[in-house]
Amino acid sequence: MSRLRLFVAVLPPDHAVQELRRAVDPLRALPGAGKLRWTGTPGWHFTLAFLGSVDEDVLPELHERLARAARRTEPFPLRIHGAGRFGGRALWAGAAGALDTLRLLAERADAAARRTGIPMEEHRRYAAHLTLARSRTEADLRPYVEALGGFEGTVWEVGEIALVRSNLPVAGVAGEQPRYEVTASWSLGR
Repeated sequence: MSRLRLFVAVLPPDHAVQELRRAVDPLRALPGAGKLRWTGTPGWHFTLAFLGSVDEDVLPELHERLARAARRTEPFPLRIHGAGRFGGRALWAGAAGALDTLRLLAERADAAARRTGIPMEEHRRYAAHLTLARSRTEADLRPYVEALGGFEGTVWEVGEIALVRSNLPVAGVAGEQPRYEVTASWSLGR
């Protein structure tokens, strides 16, 4: 039986990714930026629920439950907005718009996974973020947050959720990023 490393996400459209890329590129020239592991634009997403390693045989039920969660949620406006950090380990861009709907969608994705029998981490309040860079050790991320803090992306309509497979890099290959593959997606609303 095959196991897949999966998560459910909202994927920003290309124009939103390109706006953010133009704002993030100058950050790579700041002092200390070379010590950070920057995520590539293919990895930019708003994770709704991280499922971890999932048995392939539960996918039909998971798909059915995620489709139901998507149908129960109407499309909503969202934009990439501002920046923040998780301690000195992760730099992220935030979101603005219908955040209550985004949180509800995250709760529904989490519930769909739980009801499928996937063991999920302890439930925490959803915090919408798109990871831009990570550090293996504590780093001073404040200059990056300040530089990106005023970022205001263009509004787009979230119209679907995606089930994404994360293919981790081969151990020992320096600088290689995880590869993400959308395995299924569902439109929001009826």
